[in-house]
Amino acid sequence: MPLPPDRSAIRTEHRNPRSADLHTLGVRACVDLLNTENRAILDAMDAAAEPLAALIEAAEPGFARGGRLIYLGAGTSGRLGVLDASEAPPTFQVEHGRVVGVIAGGDAALKRSSESREDEPDGARPDLDALALTAGDTLVGLAAGGTTPYVLGGLALAKSAEPGLVTALICCTPIEKPEGVDHLIVLETGPEVITGSTRLKAGTATKLAINTISTTLMVRTGRVYRNLMVDLRATNDKLMDRAARIVGELTGLDRPASFALLERADRSVKHAVIMHRLNVGLDEAARLLVDAGGRLERVMGD
Repeated sequence: MPLPPDRSAIRTEHRNPRSADLHTLGVRACVDLLNTENRAILDAMDAAAEPLAALIEAAEPGFARGGRLIYLGAGTSGRLGVLDASEAPPTFQVEHGRVVGVIAGGDAALKRSSESREDEPDGARPDLDALALTAGDTLVGLAAGGTTPYVLGGLALAKSAEPGLVTALICCTPIEKPEGVDHLIVLETGPEVITGSTRLKAGTATKLAINTISTTLMVRTGRVYRNLMVDLRATNDKLMDRAARIVGELTGLDRPASFALLERADRSVKHAVIMHRLNVGLDEAARLLVDAGGRLERVMGD
């Protein structure tokens, strides 16, 4: 049986000298050590700001035309991609399927690890084929060590099938840009407190990076006004309360009046604000918003 590839050169696999005596530490010392190590995450994000911005700028035109943001990963990285994709619809009212998370092993791997699936270079082919990738899509591979065959193989397959696709790889160790990758983003978080446990600093940095990608794309495509979640549609008590507070902030109405306006607006924050500010009905507010490409600031004239 052949030996697996030697990954000892990968920084996320190196031993961290600052945690060499981890097993001897008390609770407070463990907390302090983890907190100290986590400070490297923001430094890594700062260092990667330029390539991260370049990826988002490349993804924006396609996403604005209706393309998708797709994450591809295995293990922790795959779960983080699925998490970000699942949070986009309730936060930004983006259509289901516009932000997609693909994980090695499928949905079952969200709760039960399927590590063996990450060794399959062709493993992502069925999911990518089912997505019918287009030139408007952006595919972001997530692999802390930058070597996961499932992710690298999937990126190469996707780029070969659709050359106009924007592709990226987010990893946490310096590597050469792999085949099929347009944008390489390195979040150099260094060795983990527990050697090789990339659910720690590397996982947190990856989550921050994909938060930044999805949030910026949503802002740039009009799903945020000022710093308010105006594409929110209230579907439970918490969201209804938040929606009413947003409406009150933008209209000056008190809390009971904001709730009443939301109900007339079919619980849509944007429609409610337009109805009040321009003194129009729901149908006219909806038409104005469509004509403005969904951007509230265009309807409001600012």
